[in-house]
Amino acid sequence: MRSRPVVTIDGPSGAGKTTVSKMLAEKAGFVRIDTGSMYRACALAARRAGIPWSDADRLGELARRMELSFRDAAGAAGVYLACEDVTADIRTPEMSMGASDVSAHLPVREALVAKQREMARDGGVVLEGRDTGTVVFPDAEAKFFLDAAAAVRALRRYREWAPGKGQPFERVLKEVLRRDVQDCTREHSPLKMAEGAVYIDSTILSVEEVVGIMMKSVRGAAR
Repeated sequence: MRSRPVVTIDGPSGAGKTTVSKMLAEKAGFVRIDTGSMYRACALAARRAGIPWSDADRLGELARRMELSFRDAAGAAGVYLACEDVTADIRTPEMSMGASDVSAHLPVREALVAKQREMARDGGVVLEGRDTGTVVFPDAEAKFFLDAAAAVRALRRYREWAPGKGQPFERVLKEVLRRDVQDCTREHSPLKMAEGAVYIDSTILSVEEVVGIMMKSVRGAAR
């Protein structure tokens, strides 16, 4: 039995999982694990190694060998491949779609899920992603599914990606909708709400309001 709870936050692209999970982890005094960043890092490592995002076997081997860690640098959490900070490199539209592509392969999911379970085995963690409450930790003490209207999620992505990218909003919306379909219909670990999860629509809620709702459940799970 874990001494502290495991918290999972799943949901589609742009729902606000990253921002919410950061604040929730800080308030709860938990460690945050961004599982989506792990798939983005795998996509980046594959691109650098010349491995197609369609090559399941080679991607699975890459994911197993990948030295991945989350560290604090200058007060901000960073994603590291070996000793290289790739936080900015994985936060691009290309790596967003790459993450969706590589995560569709069972060998990749098996390798990274094993890493995620090892990182969070003692509890006291907030995991955010697509399948953290359905596959990674179906026995999590507190599970959430964070959602928002597609147009709102696209606007959030547009504001994140637009500077210097020249991406029109219509294109960002199209990419968000395309990823929704890809994530929800993939064969392995499709995006869906976990049994027992609390559904939260963040369309008109502030980050503080969402975190407030979550903290009530987390406090209850910690008793």
